[in-house]
Amino acid sequence: MKKFKRIFVIVADSLGVGAMEDAAKYGDEGSNTLSHLSYSKVDFSIPTLQKLGIGNITKVHNTPDNPNPLASFGKMREMSVGKDTLTGHWELMGLHVTKAFPSFTDTGFPEALIAALEKESGHKFIGNYAESGTKIIADLGERHLETKELIIYTSADSVLQIAANEEIIPLEELYRVCEIARKLTIDNPEWMVGRIIARPFVGKTKETFTRTANRHDYALKPFEKTVLNFLEDEGFEVISIGKIYDIFDGEGLTESYKIKNNHQGMEEVTRVAQKDFHGLCFANLVDFDALYGHRRDPVGYAECVEEFDRDLDKLLEYLKEEDLLIVCADHGNDPTHTGTDHTREYTPLLVYNNTLDGLDLGIRKTFADVGATIADNFRIKKPKIGTSFLKEIQ
Repeated sequence: MKKFKRIFVIVADSLGVGAMEDAAKYGDEGSNTLSHLSYSKVDFSIPTLQKLGIGNITKVHNTPDNPNPLASFGKMREMSVGKDTLTGHWELMGLHVTKAFPSFTDTGFPEALIAALEKESGHKFIGNYAESGTKIIADLGERHLETKELIIYTSADSVLQIAANEEIIPLEELYRVCEIARKLTIDNPEWMVGRIIARPFVGKTKETFTRTANRHDYALKPFEKTVLNFLEDEGFEVISIGKIYDIFDGEGLTESYKIKNNHQGMEEVTRVAQKDFHGLCFANLVDFDALYGHRRDPVGYAECVEEFDRDLDKLLEYLKEEDLLIVCADHGNDPTHTGTDHTREYTPLLVYNNTLDGLDLGIRKTFADVGATIADNFRIKKPKIGTSFLKEIQ
């Protein structure tokens, strides 16, 4: 059986391919992120993904089935509960999450949490509702400048975000407050959101407010070791790109790179593909989700997928016989669906090596098949869940 020196896993964040059987429990019947966004653009074109076999997974506009796909293809079922980023990524690397992380999209954070945070931090807070970060800063930023009250808000994710203007609240102080919020939410399971995020900005008026690059995430650590830890323990390189570092709180990673957008993320993956390493390159491309899925912008999402397709074509030029590429997702976020939340969907699975034929991998029982395959390839400890498809693709 062929073993690979390097494995590249690219998570197209939220690019679901159809509602799961239990989608009705989440209010997500009929969702299909990729299919629906594709029909929002008359000239939608993803030739690279079509060659790999994406049209064999679900119906995609202008993207027919490929009888001879370059990649093995299938779709994956989420075993864990919920439909959030942390859960999806943790399951990819072998963890079964049985209790969903709490979100406060509809209600805002409990008064008891706000009171405790005000007492511990010494600050007052305004906001406390679900909103786009740029919009809530525009709406409340001028009041914040006048009163020094910090802006607290959430989203459709399991997240607590605190925004403050760097010119009146030093970064170190904002970070201190976020650390207090992290401790408070860890100590109370009902408040245990997946991430606390510091959101600093600058500017004097709503027209000039701009978020800075000094964002800082305070994530939960995975509750058990993942495939990333097993790789690191055995001396393999584990290179992360994008918000993978935040999602796993740095656990099991040997090298990490931040990115500003999907395109830069793919440039980083392509750069890493040109260096000699032995192990895993693990990338998350968040623009699909953050800029277009949550904002219910199907045309923008379609254009973002087209950009990814072009960048993917460039990456393939640098992949060698010793490389395996896995393209997948962590949940859905259908931009044509109601609300602003993620959608409970199957996720795509494309597995490419330039010496192997594309085969039908069917419907996988868990995202953790990705982690199990990585473990199988590098002969490291296997996760508790997941079945390797390494033999199936050969």
